[in-house]
Amino acid sequence: MLLGFSAWQGWVWWRWVSSPPLESSAVVKEVEIKIPPGTSTQQIGRKLEDAGLIRSYYAWQLWARWLHLQDPKGEFKAGTYQLSPTESLSVIASTIQQGQEVERSFTIPEGWSLRQMSTYFEAQGFFPAKDFLAAASQINRSQYPWLPTGLSNLEGFLYPDTYKLSSQATPQAVVQQMLHQFEQKALPLYRQGQSQTRLNLLQWVTLASMVEKEAVVQQERPLIAGVFVSRLRQGIPLASDPTVEYALGIRQTAEHPLTLTQVKTPSPYNTYLNPGLPPAPIASPGLSSLKAALYPEHTSYLYFVARYDGTHIFSRTLSAHEAAQASIRRQREGK
Repeated sequence: MLLGFSAWQGWVWWRWVSSPPLESSAVVKEVEIKIPPGTSTQQIGRKLEDAGLIRSYYAWQLWARWLHLQDPKGEFKAGTYQLSPTESLSVIASTIQQGQEVERSFTIPEGWSLRQMSTYFEAQGFFPAKDFLAAASQINRSQYPWLPTGLSNLEGFLYPDTYKLSSQATPQAVVQQMLHQFEQKALPLYRQGQSQTRLNLLQWVTLASMVEKEAVVQQERPLIAGVFVSRLRQGIPLASDPTVEYALGIRQTAEHPLTLTQVKTPSPYNTYLNPGLPPAPIASPGLSSLKAALYPEHTSYLYFVARYDGTHIFSRTLSAHEAAQASIRRQREGK
């Protein structure tokens, strides 16, 4: 009778300690638990108990031993987990054992450069900026044979989009994910329209990156691409401000436009000084700019200048272009 009573007491105790600390109907926030690599089972139990996610550290130890007997290789996995005190001990243990980490999303806007991406990842706490830039400098042509030869980095080929990744994701994994998205979304577009353009893959992405940085209004993208193509055909320097900004690592504003000294600063990317396209992309173009670069609008315009509302004035002659610049300058000065 005493043995039966003790077994009954043990069963009641186990039912209580392994049950959720809070009722499922309770309004609670999930708790984020970070488990670094090398954290012991005992340390995990302490973390869970301290966070109010389990009732008993000792019950955790018993359950962990039982799991180990069932699967000696089923170790608890490092990572970041979103756990609720309305879940039972067994559910929480299973989540950590299976490595069901919380996923974080990140969005890379169209027109961002590698440097902007690296700053963003560091600010969001994913990994240091320098680690991302190092990963984006590794050209894996064995896995991505379509990548152009001679690239120094993957500028322009990391597709701008919204992604999800685990908290333990490496810069290399992020780069792979973004390259795969380019392969799935951008590369088929180029292959379908390749017969319509004289540009190779690198030139196409480079032109699209310039369109991305110049255009604000959606309907102007094909026309801006058309102006660039017309200038290329006539051997006129593209004279694109964003290429100078990229070369110097700066960003001009209405209050602080590019200076003559900056425009005359030598760089392979400076399209005021060098004819033709820059040697590589200056940002990651989105699908609209990639389409515009592949199917540019046929135009006799050779110049454009930005208004301060996102649109541009397009001109056929240099004199008309200079007049447009003067008009915008007067508007800016309120004259």
